[in-house]
Amino acid sequence: MGVDGSARSSAAAGDRMPSRRKGDRTREAIVGRAVAHACRVGLAGLTISSIATAVGMSKSGMYAHFGSKEAMQIAVLDAAADEFSRTVLVPALSAPRGEARVLDLVERWLTCGRTRQPGGCVIVKASSELDERPGPVRDRLREHHLALDESIARIVRGGIDDGQFRPDADPAQFAHELYATMLGFHHALRLLDDPQAEARTRRSVAALLDAVRADGHESPALASTRGGAAETGSNEEDR
Repeated sequence: MGVDGSARSSAAAGDRMPSRRKGDRTREAIVGRAVAHACRVGLAGLTISSIATAVGMSKSGMYAHFGSKEAMQIAVLDAAADEFSRTVLVPALSAPRGEARVLDLVERWLTCGRTRQPGGCVIVKASSELDERPGPVRDRLREHHLALDESIARIVRGGIDDGQFRPDADPAQFAHELYATMLGFHHALRLLDDPQAEARTRRSVAALLDAVRADGHESPALASTRGGAAETGSNEEDR
């Protein structure tokens, strides 16, 4: 009897799995549409009704997936943060440690803002919307911001360990200033429509790196320029 019961339970579980996978895919599609919508109207503009209409689903179906508007907003924040991580942060971690990694992160972050990728867009919009709205949604947004802040500080600590940055450089302070610089970039680009937004941001980042760079360590950009000049000179001698 025990064996038969186990077999029946396994069969029932197997029958449920396709349905569960379909439910997960449906939920992911809903969240994807909600992230794109939040990029346009902000997190506060998301409602169960508006997203139900957008995806062609009943409100009761939406509640079956999320349970509440608040739960849907948290799911959207998580998806947006995951997209930012996949397109900006994680690829940058493949760059050489230290200054090169910081520069790679910044370039990917600039691209995210310039192309208005939904992930970065939602996180920036939500920051101004939720800064004075206590609750679980704000708490989750705060967690994502703190995680990114710590990721930047970890990159700086790696640069210190490698001798590229000064031993007394403050990773937390660098992360604070870089984050502020990138938020300023979004503001200048989107609200002020400043054509120099990217150039100003790169100059600000260069100043941050100048302040923490270890004595005798050369900027990767400068080293690349010198390497190119040396190669050009060698080619000219060959001719």
